[in-house]
Parts: sequence; C-alpha cells; structure tokens
Amino acid sequence: MSTPPNPPSTPAGPPTGPADTPTPETDSIPAPAQPLSLEKTPEAPAAPETPAAPETPAAPETPAAPAPAPAAPEPVRPPSAFAPPTPPAPTPAGAPGYGTPAPQSHQWGAPTPAFPGAPYPGYAQPAPTGNGLAVAAVITGGFGIVLGVIPFLFWAGTLVAAVGVGLGIGGVVRANKGAPNKSMAVVGTVLAVLGLLSSVGGFFLTFLVVDRAESRADRQVEEHLGRDGRRPGKEPRPSTPPSPTQVPGLTSALPFGETFTYSNGIKVSLSVPTAYEPKSKYSRERIKNAVQLTVTITNGSTEPHDVIFAVPNVRDDQGMTADIVYDGGQVPKMLSGSVLPGESASGIMAFEVPEGTRSISADITAGIMFDRVKYAGPIG
Repeated sequence: MSTPPNPPSTPAGPPTGPADTPTPETDSIPAPAQPLSLEKTPEAPAAPETPAAPETPAAPETPAAPAPAPAAPEPVRPPSAFAPPTPPAPTPAGAPGYGTPAPQSHQWGAPTPAFPGAPYPGYAQPAPTGNGLAVAAVITGGFGIVLGVIPFLFWAGTLVAAVGVGLGIGGVVRANKGAPNKSMAVVGTVLAVLGLLSSVGGFFLTFLVVDRAESRADRQVEEHLGRDGRRPGKEPRPSTPPSPTQVPGLTSALPFGETFTYSNGIKVSLSVPTAYEPKSKYSRERIKNAVQLTVTITNGSTEPHDVIFAVPNVRDDQGMTADIVYDGGQVPKMLSGSVLPGESASGIMAFEVPEGTRSISADITAGIMFDRVKYAGPIG
C-alpha cells in the first residue's frame, strides 16, 4: 500500500472549537455541609489568593499538502459506424426554488421492499344458468298426451299441450343462447305436439262413446217397449182405427167430468172446471181470473202404467191457450209416476183465462203413446 501524501496530524492539546465558540464555565462543587453546633466556631483566617496558571499556547497547525493537479482530458473519439446509437443524456434535476429547504445530508434510505403478499383469489365460477322451460315443456307435453286420449277431457289436453309447445320453443331459444338441456327442450316440444294430436283423437273417441251410448239406449227402449212401441204382452193397437162416430172424445169433445177408456183398459178424465182463488199475495195481485181442473188416470189393465206429467192443454172460448198458474206450492200438483193395475192417480192444475170467459176446452192424454182425449164445457 502507498502512504497517503498528507497524513493526519495528532493534536497536542485538548480539542478546540471554533474561534467564536464561548468557553463553557465549570460549575464549582459545593463544600460538604457542617453539622449544627451550639458553640460558636471561630472564623478562619482568609487564605491568600492563588495566582492563575498561565494559558498553555495552542500547537501550530501543520499545513496540508497541496492537492495533485487534475489529469488532462483525453480527446473525444468519434463513435464507430457500427456502434449502437447513444441515448441522450438525462435532464439534470433543477435546483430548489427560493425558500425551499435544501436536502439534508443524513436522510433515511429507501424503505426495504416487503415480502410479496398472497395473490388475490380469483373470481368465483358463475353458477350455470338452468333451463327450466325445457323441464316444464316435457312435463306439460306428457300431461297433454294423457289428457288428450281421455274421453270428455280432450279439451284439457289441448290446452295443456298448447302451453307445452310454447314452453318447448322457449327452451330451445334459451338453449341457443347458452343454456343447457337443449335436447330436453326439443323432446318437450315433440311431446307437446303429440299431445295436440292425441287431443284430436280424443275428440273422435268422445264422439264414438256418445254414439254407442245412444245406440245402447235405443236398443234398451226397443227391448222394453217392443218393436211396435208398446210393452211386451200388451194388446197391440188395432190396425184400423174405429169409425169417428163410434169413439167420442177422439173426434168429438166429451163433456167435463166424463171418463174415456182406451182399448187396453187405461182410463182418463177431466173434472168440471171451477173458479180458482189464488192463495199467495203475489198470485192475487198478478192473477185476476183462473180455473181449476183435476186430472184422474185409472189403470184398468193388468200391468203397471207409467205416467210422465199428464198436463192438459186448456183454451178459452176464443181459442187462446191458457197459461198454467203457479201459486206458492198450492198448484200445480203434477201427475206423474207409475200407476199399478186397479189404482188411480190424480193431479190438480189451475189455468189463467181472461175475465168474462164462460167456457173452455181441453185435451189430455194418458201417456206418450196414447191418443189425446178432447173435453169442452162451461166453467162451474
């Protein structure tokens, strides 16, 4: 190693400060306190003053060695043609402005970089979008097929299947946009279309069931009444009706109160018409003039006779049809049901006629397959 040209010198005396620095004063050490005593201590004689010590002169400073002269700068060589381009020199930082404090010499260094933190968790996987329309289309399509083939419920199958078609198409559209279950949506659409077709078949099946039911009912009626429309065992109708002059009541009117007898022994009669007084307040206010008739049917045959609402047709003396009177449960009392052999059944009806009517006419039948018997006569 080479010796530095200007070694530092060792100071001879204590370190001295700058010339303008005042010398610090040394605090005097207080003497220890004497113990208290009742005797008076004699005063000590004053000590002679000690002369101050002469100040030691400071050692002369050794002059510093002169600094070596700087070396001469080398001439700048031109850059080579193959050298990369030299980047431009950085712009020097500007000096602090007026009033800005100068940077301090002992500043803290840059902070030490910390350990890298844990990475941020990734975004959660989005939940897959469902395709509920596809599931609904399959369910409604199946129900449409089941309901469509049931008689009398085909209309419900049509509605359900139509809804299934709409749901299936919606499921296919949603699947094309990224939703799953596209195949299920297609299956639901196909099932819904089959449900519509089954509803058409259900309509024809319902029509067939109704037609067969009607045919069966007709056969039962024929078996019950016979081919000629009468019960088995009953006397058949005469092939030629008797002469009109021989059967009063069919071509000529019978007087009220008379009884007409059919060839099989069934008898029917209408009582003499009498004035009827309404019982309820509403009927009294609405009905001004009415007549009452009693219908009687007697079974003189050997088999039960069925009566279905034996109601006479009544006309006034001007030929106008009279309306039946409904008077709070009093009238009419309809005649219907089965009449056993040898028994009779009666019913009471009232009919409204114009005021001043003196006579009426009526006709009645003992059953559906019987001729109508005519009556006429005065009121009361």
